[in-house]
Amino acid sequence: MSYRQQRNYENLCKAIFNGVGDYGIPIIRNETIGNVENWISFNFAKSCDEPKKHGIHFFIDDYQFIRLWSHPDSYIDMLRKFPAVLTPDFSTYLDFPKAIQIYNHYRKHWLGAYWQMHGIKVIPTISWSDRESYEWCFDGEPEGGIVAVSSVGTQAHEETQKLFMQGYNEMLFRLCPSRIIFYGDVPNGCRGNIINIKAFQNKWRKPKNNE
Repeated sequence: MSYRQQRNYENLCKAIFNGVGDYGIPIIRNETIGNVENWISFNFAKSCDEPKKHGIHFFIDDYQFIRLWSHPDSYIDMLRKFPAVLTPDFSTYLDFPKAIQIYNHYRKHWLGAYWQMHGIKVIPTISWSDRESYEWCFDGEPEGGIVAVSSVGTQAHEETQKLFMQGYNEMLFRLCPSRIIFYGDVPNGCRGNIINIKAFQNKWRKPKNNE
């Protein structure tokens, strides 16, 4: 018995998927889903009373869902209750080392492929950092299907706004998505069949007097 079989070594004891690109990124297949009434973050999944009416997203801090990578089988039955689950949005921040960015992209796709293997409807979350990340950040993503993106944390500065739009347009060019589940405010210039879901902080923001 190999070391990999004896230990839960990066989940390779559970599944090794045929990957694409220089880094063997697992492939996520296109999924067809109906209209999801509401999207809730993973940290509310366990307490959700009506899972059939909700989709699950991971636009929250990484520490709140790292347990999915550490113990993937513990959450399969819970996630199966929901009509759609986005892939975990492991961070690919610009100031992260390239190795960590790629590792987070791999983990996102490994979990997505593993969930699909267990009958969960998976929608890929697309993320990028800079132009250099285009060499790998779209590997394993389905073409012509439904994808999800988030603008949260990208619009505070001119440079990050520019990087977001460049990556968004590159995503449109490479993946030609049929539908885009967009979490957060939609910047001017974003094209496509966009379904906007409000960020949690915006839902609870008090309106100004002129709103």
